[in-house]
Amino acid sequence: MTSHVTRKLGLAKKLTAQIIAEDAAEGAVISGLGMFEQGFYNQLGFGTGSYLHWVAFDPAELVIKNKARIPKRLSKDDWEILHASRLARMHRHGACSLTPSHITKAEMEEDDKTFGFGYYDGLNGELSHHIWMHAESYEQGPYNVWWMSYQTYDQFLELLAFLKGLGDQVHLIRIAEPSGIQFQDFMRKPFKRYNISNKSKYESHIKAFAWWQMRICDLHACLAQTHLPNGTVRFNLKLNDPIEHLLESDSKWKGIGGDYIVTLGAESQSICGTDATLPTLTASVGAFTRLWLGVCSASGLSVSDELMGSSDLLKKLDDVLVLPKPNPDWPF
Repeated sequence: MTSHVTRKLGLAKKLTAQIIAEDAAEGAVISGLGMFEQGFYNQLGFGTGSYLHWVAFDPAELVIKNKARIPKRLSKDDWEILHASRLARMHRHGACSLTPSHITKAEMEEDDKTFGFGYYDGLNGELSHHIWMHAESYEQGPYNVWWMSYQTYDQFLELLAFLKGLGDQVHLIRIAEPSGIQFQDFMRKPFKRYNISNKSKYESHIKAFAWWQMRICDLHACLAQTHLPNGTVRFNLKLNDPIEHLLESDSKWKGIGGDYIVTLGAESQSICGTDATLPTLTASVGAFTRLWLGVCSASGLSVSDELMGSSDLLKKLDDVLVLPKPNPDWPF
């Protein structure tokens, strides 16, 4: 945070730029952050991520046929076990893991009213799937699910069945929608429930907002790990990186602005230079990062963000970049 008496001097902006440059020089290929408001970090090359849905529901109204087994109670003393379970969870597009184990310990200690339950179904008796929650009121809720960790969808359904079992007494549970799941499928009469509970302490609803931003720090490394099965497109990329103007002259990393020849397909790559026979895409780092992650289509970004190209090129990019919505499922 910037002191109230030293705001509007560019200190936060320059400090953030320096940290990004130092991490990039040490090998970081992308940088991500949770934004306090949209617009500020765009000045550093960040682009807004996809929406996350926050679901508030009456657990008794869950449509689940499964019946959960009796789980094991988890405490804050189990932080190393929970952290290992989180790292071993199912990974979907955009998944993010904060690897130091003390991250989980710190999260678990943020509040006194937190608790968890889980199942030790691993091949060697490891914790395979679990849930960690916070209670605003132990008796009636709301309960806030801080995270769910599972390796298979059967395990996911068992955790949902466990939550349904709380519905005799707990009136509301809030959860971030898991990747690849449309949570409303599990809600019985969601519109009726919303109308009945509207503006109450236990209001059922689904809200959406994009809280995270990311930027590419090493274009060559990012594209080398990109594999798209829906054809191939090649083009010139004229990339603008606004962070360059915020870095000191002796910075080891200068941003990634410049001219590239890009191939997107089953094997993707970027090389420095231009090819007069190829169409050209002009983009900011933030806009291209959003395209690369699958946050928005090329055609959509050409309307809403700093990305320009011919209609033919945009159409080809739309056809090749067909990705699930990215979800960094470990908040940072």
